[in-house]
Amino acid sequence: MENRKNNTRIKSSVIFQSVSKINVLTIAALLIIPATAMKIVIQRVKSASVSISVNQERARISVIGPGILALVGLHAEDTSSDLEWCAKRLLAVKLWENDSGSPWRQHVKQKGFEILCVSQFTLYGTLSKKNQPDYKLAMKSVQAEEMYNMFLGMLKEGYEQNKIKDGQFGEMMDVELINDGPVTLVIDSREELMGSRVSSVESLNDG
Repeated sequence: MENRKNNTRIKSSVIFQSVSKINVLTIAALLIIPATAMKIVIQRVKSASVSISVNQERARISVIGPGILALVGLHAEDTSSDLEWCAKRLLAVKLWENDSGSPWRQHVKQKGFEILCVSQFTLYGTLSKKNQPDYKLAMKSVQAEEMYNMFLGMLKEGYEQNKIKDGQFGEMMDVELINDGPVTLVIDSREELMGSRVSSVESLNDG
């Protein structure tokens, strides 16, 4: 009887240690993920447009009907991998109902809708103790413009060129939209890092 109790204690101890190991490794993996990410705020719209100042007058430079308005923020340490992941995610997000009326079943390509992208470095703004915005986490202008154009190229390659519109990088813009719903979501490239890191930890534990 005593041996059975001892065996039960030993088995319980082994199980507890294994679970603890999994939890510790998982938490450690999440903690060492770098705090970098490309962010996109997406809004399902009935229409959207961008205007800029030209010769002291407002000129509308981009207009879309039904589709997505995407505010694109680049972190100082983002890479082409972040661009690729977010481009695929943006084209694949299912914001519309299908022909049967079931919600959240079709993406922008299935509907034949358009995407209007607007560069938005202020997505990486933080507030100082004096409540002043600080944008040191955002990618610097020259590199950001290059990366932003790469991102637009990926969207056009994954869809149709004439379906991808954008504002004017580095300009003060007036952005108008009619939000359909409203529906607003955030795409964050850290989602991929967290998923792959946790999967790696689980594989390690299984081994």
